[in-house]
Amino acid sequence: MSNLDVALKDMMNIDGALGAAVVDYTSGMTLGTAGGSRTLDLQVGAAGNTEVMRAKIRTIEQLGLNEGIEDILITLSGQYHILRPLSAQRSTGLFLYLALDRVRANLALARHHLRQIDDELEI
Repeated sequence: MSNLDVALKDMMNIDGALGAAVVDYTSGMTLGTAGGSRTLDLQVGAAGNTEVMRAKIRTIEQLGLNEGIEDILITLSGQYHILRPLSAQRSTGLFLYLALDRVRANLALARHHLRQIDDELEI
C-alpha cells in the first residue's frame, strides 16, 4: 500500500467522511480517490474545486498578501467540503479534498485529522 493509499484510507476514517481525493490543481486531475457515490462524483468535485483553489491563490497574490492557504471550507446544507493544500508540496500544486456528512462530522476534529495527514503524507 502506498503512502497515498494510506492517506486516502485515513481520510475516509474521519467521522462523517463521504469521499476523499488527492488532487493536482495545476491539471485538475486526481492522484487518487476513496469513497464517493452517484451523488458525489469525486472526479467532478476535484475538477470544480481546482477552480476554487486557483481562484483563491490568484486573489491572495493580487492582494499582495504574504499568506498561505491552510484550508478552504465550503459549507453546504448537508455537507462540508474541505480543501487543504499540501504544505510540503505547495510548489507541486497538490491538495486534499474531503467531503463530509454535516450531521455526522465534527468539523474541528476533521480539520485536525487533515492537518495530521498533510504532515505525514509524502508524494
